[in-house]
Amino acid sequence: MPTEIADNVQVSDEELVSRVLAGENAEFETLMRRNNRRVYRVARAVLHDDAEAEDVAQEAYVRAYQHLDQFQGRSSFATWLISIAFHEALARVRKRARHQEIDAMDESSRDSLPELSVRNSSPEQDASTSEIASLLEDSIDTLPDKYRQVFMLRDVEEMSTADTAACLGISEENVKIRLYRARALMRKKLYARAGAKNSAAFQFMGERCDRLVHTVMTRIARLEPAWKVGPVVCNNKARLS
Repeated sequence: MPTEIADNVQVSDEELVSRVLAGENAEFETLMRRNNRRVYRVARAVLHDDAEAEDVAQEAYVRAYQHLDQFQGRSSFATWLISIAFHEALARVRKRARHQEIDAMDESSRDSLPELSVRNSSPEQDASTSEIASLLEDSIDTLPDKYRQVFMLRDVEEMSTADTAACLGISEENVKIRLYRARALMRKKLYARAGAKNSAAFQFMGERCDRLVHTVMTRIARLEPAWKVGPVVCNNKARLS
């Protein structure tokens, strides 16, 4: 099954949201498959861990489903969803920090980029990514957190400056500054040697995509969010805290 579900490109995310709110739960799967890769990427940028990023993506989708009636359309659905995933990932980081000491060696490793090396990839990576993608991932992982998050959204996911700022809760000027510095760090170790396309990094495809979709759809089938109790009433003042 392809990562991005084959659907009618004329149907917007916002229309799919309306259909889900009207009781067509199956349309939530379409929303997930359209956004799985970018949700995973933003969680991965914060957490530095594949498995934990996948867990966060799952929680973000469930949370989005539970509060779907609070989507106001002020930004795109993708931006709203990514913002949920980003803050869910940050909450994980803060919880982790409260329960363990910061590893000084790991912290110092973020201050400078190591020499590039090719790592062994999993069978799934062998099938879906090239050696260049692995080099990119290694290099992106060494960026300091605030630069990595911006780089992942702007250069890897190719989001706009405005949407990136909205997702991360920072100004557009800060997005531009952090992206400039992230690119400078990356260029030193990678661009001149590989010339790789950033979008090749951190793919979320095949079995992993299907597993996430199946797990979330199973979970939300058991939920009764407030908006399913009675008729949907538009509330422009509603917010997802």
